[in-house]
Parts: sequence; structure tokens; C-alpha cells
Amino acid sequence: MTTPPQGQNPYGQGVQPHPGQPGQPTAPQPYPPYNQGAPVPPPAAPSGGRSKKLLLRIGGFVVLAIIIAVVKFQLGKSDAETTAVGDCLHNKGTQSAPDLENTDCSSSDAEFEVIEKFDDTSSVSKCDAVKGTEVSYYQTGSGHDVVLCLKNK
Repeated sequence: MTTPPQGQNPYGQGVQPHPGQPGQPTAPQPYPPYNQGAPVPPPAAPSGGRSKKLLLRIGGFVVLAIIIAVVKFQLGKSDAETTAVGDCLHNKGTQSAPDLENTDCSSSDAEFEVIEKFDDTSSVSKCDAVKGTEVSYYQTGSGHDVVLCLKNK
């Protein structure tokens, strides 16, 4: 008698295995098995929520950048640029190098009153035609030229 290979039943030679029994091979199936494990969901469609959040963030950054630019522009303005007709000024500098600062007209520091203002020019001759002008002041730079026609307070 010959010794059968390990793992085989010597008495079961010629016996057909019964599919589905434990330890027995199963018969080949013509189609892939179904319903094994959890079903796989279809891929998710791109959500509009993500793109909306991204657009909101970008919009927020743009608005913030605009606000910062406006604030920097306003803070960078000189007193001559922010002064209006009727405002009073005090000279913190000298006659040859004036440094005008807005002040309350009822203050003892008020030296001049603005009687006319011309934007985007450095021509003090414009004040020659303004009645009551005693002092002409101009300021140039930072993209905005200003001429103020002043009278002594």
C-alpha cells in the first residue's frame, strides 16, 4: 500500500466532495458573489458647501484687505489733507518749516482759520483771488497736493 500525501483522506479517494460542507472546496460560481459584507456607497458628488466656504473665506480676505488699505490711507493723510474750510490750525513748526495741526477754533492755540482749500494743486497763486487770505500754505507729496488759504485768527 502506498502512503497518501499528507492532508488527504486515504479512504475518500474517488468520492466527490460535497460543496458547502466545512473543509470542502466550493464549486466554482459563474458570477462574482453578492451581498458579502457592507455595500459600498457610490462616490459622493462634489458638495457645494465646500466651494461656498472657500468663496466666503476669499471674500473675507478681500474685504479685510480693502479695510486695511482704507485705514492706512486715512492715517497717512496729513492735517492739510483732512482740513476743511472753517477749521482752525496751529503751527507746531517754524515760519520757514511750518507743521500745521488741526485745533479747536476756541482754543488759544488756534493761529489760522482755513478760508479756502484747493486739492490736487501746489499753486499758491490760487489764494490771490480769495478775499481775506493772509497766508498761503501748500503741501505736496504722497499723491495728494493741497493749497490752503488762511487768515490769522
